[in-house]
Amino acid sequence: MRSLFWRILATFWLAIALVAGLFLLLGRALNQDAWVLSMHPGLDGLDSEWVRRYEHDGQEAAQDFLEQRKRRYRIDTQVLGESGQSLVRGTFPSRAAAFEARQHDERRLPWRRLTAEYTSPESGESYLFIYRIPHPELAAWHRGSLFWPLSALAIALVVLTLFSLLLTLSITRPLDRLRGAVHDLGQTAYQQNSLARLATRRDELGLLAKDFNRMGERLQGLIGSQRQLLRDVSHELRSPLARLRIALALAERASPAERDKLWPRLSQECDRLEALISEILALARLDADTGAAQPVDLAVLLDKLQEDARLTAPEQRLQIDLEPGIQLMGWPDMLERALDNLLRNALRFNPPEQPVLIRVQRQQQRLLLSVRDHGPGVAEAHLQQLGKPFFRAPGQSAAGHGLGLAIARRAAQRHSGELLLANHPEGGFVATLSLPLKQQAS
Repeated sequence: MRSLFWRILATFWLAIALVAGLFLLLGRALNQDAWVLSMHPGLDGLDSEWVRRYEHDGQEAAQDFLEQRKRRYRIDTQVLGESGQSLVRGTFPSRAAAFEARQHDERRLPWRRLTAEYTSPESGESYLFIYRIPHPELAAWHRGSLFWPLSALAIALVVLTLFSLLLTLSITRPLDRLRGAVHDLGQTAYQQNSLARLATRRDELGLLAKDFNRMGERLQGLIGSQRQLLRDVSHELRSPLARLRIALALAERASPAERDKLWPRLSQECDRLEALISEILALARLDADTGAAQPVDLAVLLDKLQEDARLTAPEQRLQIDLEPGIQLMGWPDMLERALDNLLRNALRFNPPEQPVLIRVQRQQQRLLLSVRDHGPGVAEAHLQQLGKPFFRAPGQSAAGHGLGLAIARRAAQRHSGELLLANHPEGGFVATLSLPLKQQAS
């Protein structure tokens, strides 16, 4: 998988290596004998022209040519034949040989010594040319001959600029798209496919785009559910408020005896309204930050639910089947509220002669907490709608606001699980919380 980190590192490493390599190569090239012999204007064509004059015009003409070159370029030249003897006097000063003899380190000499061999195309004779260029003259020529090296360096800088531009665009363009997506998300105009192309990248930006798409989808879902919840809440609150308003209007016009009969009705409507608001608040709190997951003692939790069931429905029997050794990480209060709502629904529809069954069992890496009653069940057409806030199946006569299953479903989702609702094959209704055994704080 391509990585943005390695791409940036490789680009900067390549840039540094290219520039450093160019400087090293240029430095070595400028100091190579071949570079000086081929590029210095004082040495350009000297050997071929000297051989031509020596072979056609004689030693004096050849000597005059060397002296002319020395006056113009300050280069001393000596030519040796195949026998190793000097063919002309050359232009070396007499003190140069004695000075070289005293210097053991060639780097301390005041000149650069170069040699080149040339073979005459006419006579076939070989000649050895020895050149001595003073260091000031060589330095001056180096300063004047930097056009091509500087051109090569300019080309390298252009190439590096293009590499840097491509790298910068590969980073800034995705970031601009992410910034636009963040802006659209803040304006509730986010489209889930706006980062689809960016999410196909196989680097950190692609992973960020995928995570952002998931976050945007989740936020849109939460916003949609909250809007739907507000609409449902406003609709559900109208009925008890309308009944309260009617009861108050009747109480204002009623006689004292009739008014005493209306007070229980008013108290009942207030209790219903308070219960509805409590359930709405409980549903809303499930979306709040609950901190880190912690161990859940299922035995203690089920004992508490059993004790509460004895108080609220003493005529009902409760049967608990808990598989030993199960360890669950989660949020105990949230699970208790979810199971309490499932148990209340089961007690509401279960006949007294049959027990309500609570079973806790492990299935691979998941935990199944199921609550089964022996009631009439739910029509198959309405199973998919169960768990939606304020939805009540048609024909349901028991009291409730349709929030119990919604709270249980939201609690399961906060545990990275799900709520499974089905009619039991042997009769009755079963609600199951399917949760992973290991939880992460969300």
